[in-house]
Amino acid sequence: MQKPLRLSLASAALIILVCVAWWLSRPARAPAAPAKAAAVPVKVVRVVAADVPQLVSAIGTVTPLQSVTVRAQVDGILTRLWVKEGQFVEKGQLLASIDDRALRASLDQATAQAAQTRAQLKVAEVDLKRYTELAQDRSIPRQQLDQQQALHDQLQATLQGNEAAAAAARVQLSYTQIRSPLAGRVGIRAVDEGNLLRSSDAQGLFSVTQLDPITVQFALPQAQLPTLRGLLKAPEHAAVSAYAGGDINGGTPLAQGRLSLIDNQVSSTTGTVKAKAQFANADQSLWPGQLVNVRLQTLLRRNALVVPNGVVQRGVNGTYVYRLQGNEVDSVPVTVVDQAGERTVVEGVAAGDTLVSDGQSRLKPGMRVDVLPDPPAANATAAGAQP
Repeated sequence: MQKPLRLSLASAALIILVCVAWWLSRPARAPAAPAKAAAVPVKVVRVVAADVPQLVSAIGTVTPLQSVTVRAQVDGILTRLWVKEGQFVEKGQLLASIDDRALRASLDQATAQAAQTRAQLKVAEVDLKRYTELAQDRSIPRQQLDQQQALHDQLQATLQGNEAAAAAARVQLSYTQIRSPLAGRVGIRAVDEGNLLRSSDAQGLFSVTQLDPITVQFALPQAQLPTLRGLLKAPEHAAVSAYAGGDINGGTPLAQGRLSLIDNQVSSTTGTVKAKAQFANADQSLWPGQLVNVRLQTLLRRNALVVPNGVVQRGVNGTYVYRLQGNEVDSVPVTVVDQAGERTVVEGVAAGDTLVSDGQSRLKPGMRVDVLPDPPAANATAAGAQP
């Protein structure tokens, strides 16, 4: 019984030795390679160089250069209106007529009195000349010559008064023909033909307002005063744009003009200074009393580096962008110079650099990225237009 047991133990030991030898002799397995990080999908844009204006915005009111309320300067019946409401008139054009019969009679009377005095003065001049010759020969007393000289002077003064009265009557008569003091547009009529007009009436007939050119008045903080003064002294006029509707930075473009003047004082209550811009208004896109959004160009940055607003990131150490280097990105600190609308002017990159515009939240410097293609906007638009 012992011999088979020994044989079994020897066989088991041999098997164990063979297994150990096989385990020790097998080739070593290479360590598993770490999993490669997946590329982050991003969208990119290129830095472009462009001329970017620096703008300040305000709300302005359209004001005419000139607006006159046409009133009667003499009392009388309004006999005729020669223009219609809303009509454009020229300077000096006849607008209305007033009954002139009484004033014409006054002019005729003043003219007749002047003619009568002129005839009397002519006789007095002849007598004065004759009395002067007689006085030299002592044929008449000196006192008679002096009296004739006084009569002559009196008639001469009376003639001057009569001629002045005739001139005044002529002026009064001219007021019966009301003419436009400026070129502009006639407003709504307040008086109809046949009504009695008085020079003391404050309402007037209608107004005439100049529409071209026209101005826009707006106010800016007093901190802008040095800038405004510099713009007025500059050889080139500062550009001003007017917009209708929308917010302070939007709206429909109406007209392009220039800065024309600033007020002579700063408002102590609002801390603002008033300014005016002048616009050509041949198409009447600007209307007196209209509220508009005004944008004044205070500076033009030439060849500025422009990127969309979403490109610039803000961190603990300031602003930065992710720039594409091959298929990886690095973080580049930048300085934000200005932000206008949807564009940001920066410094710290170069024109033509490729920057990440979408997907920055998943990025770190040195990470690989996968640039997504731009969507085919034209195809998408065409497809969306199909029924």
